[in-house]
Amino acid sequence: MNVGKICGLAATMVLVAGAARAAPAPDEVGKLAKPYAINLLNKTAVTSADLKGKVVVINRWATWCTPCKAEMVTFETYLRTHPGTDLKIYAVTTELSFPARKLEPLQQKLSYALGTSVSGRDYGIKGAVPTSYVIDRAGVVRFAAAGAFNDESFDALITPLLKEPAPAAIAQTAASLQPAKP
Repeated sequence: MNVGKICGLAATMVLVAGAARAAPAPDEVGKLAKPYAINLLNKTAVTSADLKGKVVVINRWATWCTPCKAEMVTFETYLRTHPGTDLKIYAVTTELSFPARKLEPLQQKLSYALGTSVSGRDYGIKGAVPTSYVIDRAGVVRFAAAGAFNDESFDALITPLLKEPAPAAIAQTAASLQPAKP
């Protein structure tokens, strides 16, 4: 798979303008993520409960957004250079009227899922695309902001989160350190 082809396919979508940037981060950073369900392009859904122990990126994007398309290449590059990680990326379109069938060729090129909506919680800063929420293995929102990641900024945020142990591993380690009862 050629990352350039992904960018080229994304570039064939309607090009209009850049992204709104610098919207204030929600007050959810540092708190447990509220329960959510992501409705995927393939008509299935994934819930916050399904993603326990994973590092999750919920990215809100639009087909007309040039920085969104560049960011898609960043996500794809990271996944291809870090195979087998517990990173789950969901790129959820903000365009409810855009036909999902038109996104299918793009989905076939990507290693991560495209979504059509998020229910239970509107992960997205109004009027700002791209917007990303990053949720750590423990379910805590660690990042929430508008603006596109580049390769360096995404790696700097995600790689340390992937190195953190999953909550189950922490509990097992803590249990093994408990002194045996006589």
